[in-house]
Amino acid sequence: MKNRTELLAPAGNLDKLKLAFAYGADAVYGGVSSFSLRMRSGKEFDVESFAEGIAYAHARGKQVYCTVNSFPFNAQLGSYERHIAQMAELGPDAFIVASPGVVRMVSQIAPQIPIHLSTQANVMNVYDAQVYYDMGVRRIIAAREISLKDLAAIKEALPDLEIEIFVHGAMCFAYSGRCLISALQTGRVPNRGSCANDCRFPYEIYAHNSETGTTFRLEENGVGTYIMNSKDLNLASHIDTIMESGIIDSVKIEGRTKSPYYLGIVTRAYRHAIDDWYAGQFEAQRYEAEIATTQNRGFTDAYLLHRPFERNDTQSTEFTIQDGTHQVAALVSESGLTWRCKDKTCLGDRIEIVLPVGAVLEPVDNEYGAITFEGGKWWLEVKKLVATNGREFDCIHSGDEREILLPAPMPGYTILRRDIREAKANKGLHPDPSGHQRNTPKGEECLL
Repeated sequence: MKNRTELLAPAGNLDKLKLAFAYGADAVYGGVSSFSLRMRSGKEFDVESFAEGIAYAHARGKQVYCTVNSFPFNAQLGSYERHIAQMAELGPDAFIVASPGVVRMVSQIAPQIPIHLSTQANVMNVYDAQVYYDMGVRRIIAAREISLKDLAAIKEALPDLEIEIFVHGAMCFAYSGRCLISALQTGRVPNRGSCANDCRFPYEIYAHNSETGTTFRLEENGVGTYIMNSKDLNLASHIDTIMESGIIDSVKIEGRTKSPYYLGIVTRAYRHAIDDWYAGQFEAQRYEAEIATTQNRGFTDAYLLHRPFERNDTQSTEFTIQDGTHQVAALVSESGLTWRCKDKTCLGDRIEIVLPVGAVLEPVDNEYGAITFEGGKWWLEVKKLVATNGREFDCIHSGDEREILLPAPMPGYTILRRDIREAKANKGLHPDPSGHQRNTPKGEECLL
């Protein structure tokens, strides 16, 4: 019998690793140093915290995949060898690798650790998959451009080769290609982990006459400015089709640099989608509603179920980021005794409680607050704002690092959130009825 399909979530640091498991991930991926394709997240793990994360995962029957998926120059090969040897000593459950040379390097240095082939290798057909399988690769993370039909052909030809697909998250303008825009404009090399997200910026278009030296700016009426801004991938509504195919071993969420709120909510939604499918209770609208609470660039289901020339909705040309339906208000600590503010919160506020997968809660009413269950949701009414040092507040603001006492213990990493309209009213802002126009160029850092 085929094993249950794995839910694989991003882990940008140790807290995010723990949070991903709390919200239902079976495995996480992350890395140390600039050999990963996410240098910013790599800097949030050091060797000690990555080792702690692997031990934490293994103690719970979970897995951690180590990313070494950038493309080395000759001068770096020795550094790669030393890094792989050091990571192998920590006992990760696989290495994620993009370069054929690094595949061979891992096979020689750490033959005991499985190799997963990064989506950057752009596997699109049976022959490419066979080449990597013969080199020792045990799982391919398929190109985002590939179809489910083509994946079925690969699985039929290579039944022992595991197949992993991305189901959610930001999409590079080049999809699984090797973009050079950031390297050209800022000197930051996308394929070595330092992409500047240049495709998310607005651009002005000019027409130049080389004979006269005349240049004209083309006016676009607000459409077409974000010419390289891909929508975010969202396959939550198609998890049933993916599962019914019987060929996908792992579904993967993008986002090591994104926030704990994004990580928890998206992981939880896909956990429910997978479990509900196994239970015969799949309900696409419920998962979509949860995912819609996160900030996004608009959603697309891309090319897994449709051919590229059939699509005209994969690009978001009018804005680079838009609000979701909700704003995170606070995140409960790992101990479950305190919370830390993420959005202005005042006495008398009523905040929705989002629990980790499988967590339970009991109603409480005391001087610090009331925890109640209404309308199918848990709520926290704030009666007293007291920090662990005893200081009291009428309101506490985003950026304040003080730990605030809860009226009763909650499961670690519980999320507290509110409707975005309420959040904007708290700040004295008038919500944009379109939900658009959060045009901040560095979109990855801005996601909830």
